[in-house]
Amino acid sequence: MLRAASTVNAHVVGESFHQFAPQGVTGILSIAESHISIHTWPEHGYAAADIFTCGDHTMAERAAAVIIEALCCRDPEITQIRRGLTGAHVVELQQAHHLN
Repeated sequence: MLRAASTVNAHVVGESFHQFAPQGVTGILSIAESHISIHTWPEHGYAAADIFTCGDHTMAERAAAVIIEALCCRDPEITQIRRGLTGAHVVELQQAHHLN
């Protein structure tokens, strides 16, 4: 995850990891741009990562590619969820505010 953050020039401001016995890890990198987290279940050949970023939309894609490569994923699934207030959402909120 640190390599993923470094690759996309994210600014790490904190980190926390926990190694489970006998296997598996959960961890989070707090980055100035938001966070990168991972939870692994090696006994099931499964890992789930969340790359939440603000700004450059390619940052998450590039960070995901680094994590996928590091975990030697054979069949990665990527779901992109657009979060935040942009475009029409901002206009709707502004209009609602003026109505009150």
